[in-house]
Amino acid sequence: MKKFLAIIGLVVLFVMNSAGAFAQCAMCRGAVESSMGNGRNNVGVGLNTGIMFLFVMPYLLVAAIGYFWYRNSKRAQAERQFVAARVRSAYDS
Repeated sequence: MKKFLAIIGLVVLFVMNSAGAFAQCAMCRGAVESSMGNGRNNVGVGLNTGIMFLFVMPYLLVAAIGYFWYRNSKRAQAERQFVAARVRSAYDS
C-alpha cells in the first residue's frame, strides 16, 4: 500500500510540475511561424526532426531493455531447468 501511495504521489507531483512545460510549445510555434513568415523553412524542418528524435528515443530504450531482460530471463530459466534435471538425476541414482 505504501508503494501505491508513493507512486500516486509521484504522478501527482509530475502533473503539478509540468505546467511550465507547456510554455515551450508556444515558443517553438512562434519561432517556426516567424521563420516561415520570412520565407525560411529550415527551422521548421530541424524542429520536426528534433521532435521525432525525442519521440522515438524513449521507445527504443524501453525496447532494448525489454529485449535484454527477456534474453537474460530465458538464459536463467534454462540454467534452472538444467540444475533441476541434475538434482533429479542425482536423487534417482
